[in-house]
Amino acid sequence: MTVTAVDGPERLLPTYARAGVTLVRGEGSKVWDADGREYLDFGGGIAVVSLGHCHPAPLAAAQEQLSRLWHASNLYRSEPAEALATALSERFGGARAFLCNSGTEAVEAALKHARKATGRPGVVALEGGFHGRTLGALSATGQPAKREAFVPLVPGMRFVPPNDVDALRRAVDDEVGLILLEPILGEGGVIPLDPTFLAAAADLPPLLCLDEVQTGIGRTGTFFAFEQLGVRPDLVTLAKGLANGLPIGALLVSDEAPAGLVAGDHGSTFGGNPVSCSAACAVVDAVDEELLGNVRTQGAALIDGLAALPHVRHVRGRGLLLGAVVDTPSSAVVAACRERGLLVLGAGDDVVRLAPPLTVGAAEVEAALAVIADALASC
Repeated sequence: MTVTAVDGPERLLPTYARAGVTLVRGEGSKVWDADGREYLDFGGGIAVVSLGHCHPAPLAAAQEQLSRLWHASNLYRSEPAEALATALSERFGGARAFLCNSGTEAVEAALKHARKATGRPGVVALEGGFHGRTLGALSATGQPAKREAFVPLVPGMRFVPPNDVDALRRAVDDEVGLILLEPILGEGGVIPLDPTFLAAAADLPPLLCLDEVQTGIGRTGTFFAFEQLGVRPDLVTLAKGLANGLPIGALLVSDEAPAGLVAGDHGSTFGGNPVSCSAACAVVDAVDEELLGNVRTQGAALIDGLAALPHVRHVRGRGLLLGAVVDTPSSAVVAACRERGLLVLGAGDDVVRLAPPLTVGAAEVEAALAVIADALASC
């Protein structure tokens, strides 16, 4: 059966300013719209399609699980959920997992775990940070434009500038139970945190949660971004690239972290879905040293290529999560790239964000750079 849009009034709530493109098919680093036009996808579904569209490993795993069991509920054990929790624990070095459906839900679980484990409601997060749009996660998001329409939010949130160690230390007192940080602020402009800042955060008494929803699962050239930064957090949140596009999220709690949530404290009807977990297991298996090497190699090529372009002031980020700071409105560059068959993302007024599949090749990087150069020249 072919599903087509129905003519008539808009039936989706206007929560997104969508481009006038309807995507219908994807393969590798490419997608096609309803008119048959091909695009090179360097947005990756907002850093989600980690192995490329319709990658055979998670596709086969999901299809096989669909033929067996779609849903069991968390009243029972599920083989895919147990396997995924074990695989993530092995990558982390010893952790327990709460499985859910999104990064926002993973952050909500982290907020509740920290409050239960420490008895302290306060949270320190970053100005410009982004952690989700449900009320708890939004309360910890340091972007006033996203928050102001929904105040009053959850109290006890404190925001400090990224990489300001003194401000971080001043913000922590006996009321703070959690420090919540993105290793690279994604929506906030692709701003990497300094190792010295993260080391200072890890040395403070509150639990440290690294929001790796966007940076995790190999995106920066290691399975977790924190592996490059000299810290081992108490909590990690994951989502986006974990199941290559199927909905999933996870909170990892280090075996060394204090106990928090117990039976009845939290839940998720669809969390640990067998199909999503099967796909996620295949993704985790696929993120090996060869793939991570490709992330580092193609990321370096992108950084060098972008930095050499006119109208690019500088480039920041790691691996295949990069932001090109440009001297023209990023929205215009994003639109000009799309007109030329390249999908990229914005991350603020002057930052063009690139998050292609981790499988992207050298020829695709060269093609994307050529389109970006032409787009910048036209803006």
